[in-house]
Amino acid sequence: PLVADDLGVIALDARIVVSAVREDRKRYSHMSIMPYPTRQIRHAALPDGTPVTIRPVRPEDADMQQAFVRNLSEESRYNRYMSSIKQLSQTMLVRFTQLDYDREMALAVVRDDGAGGEEQLAVARFITDPDNEGCEFALEVADHWQGHGIGAMLMDALFAAAREQGLKMMRGEVLASNKGMLRLMRKLGFAIESHPEDRSLNNVTRAL
Repeated sequence: PLVADDLGVIALDARIVVSAVREDRKRYSHMSIMPYPTRQIRHAALPDGTPVTIRPVRPEDADMQQAFVRNLSEESRYNRYMSSIKQLSQTMLVRFTQLDYDREMALAVVRDDGAGGEEQLAVARFITDPDNEGCEFALEVADHWQGHGIGAMLMDALFAAAREQGLKMMRGEVLASNKGMLRLMRKLGFAIESHPEDRSLNNVTRAL
């Protein structure tokens, strides 16, 4: 019931009905902007005992992300970006750190840098395909942290995040010359095929 006069309208009564959320409904799907996914934060230890945190990337990580890319070797930068870039452009930096968590995810492995800040050791990300069935991923690990089990640990976390989004397939492109990455892909169960249009690339796919 409503009462209306020249001053406006007043509702005299209201009722709210709360029902159970459907099991197939994506978390926070009712929101136009998904909040920072704190549930994805977890603490772990590398095989050598180094304590690390795996967490979603935040906008304030821009400087840390830029420093991470600058400190990569030329080979690692080329393997990841397939170009000879020295650092990320401002556009790329914004794109990589200001995320729409509803359709993409970027997880960073960080550790305490001993000065009250964090050092990024690796980052992995995926972007959801328009059909919301699959996604494309990318992974990069700092040169001096390669071979410490970080890649497999981080990809397992990325798989879990993609499954939570309801995705069924993960795919990516890997340079044929990037033998270390291809070994990791085989270890993680990815199928590897030559790119049909570029023999310098391999397509890798994995069911989630």
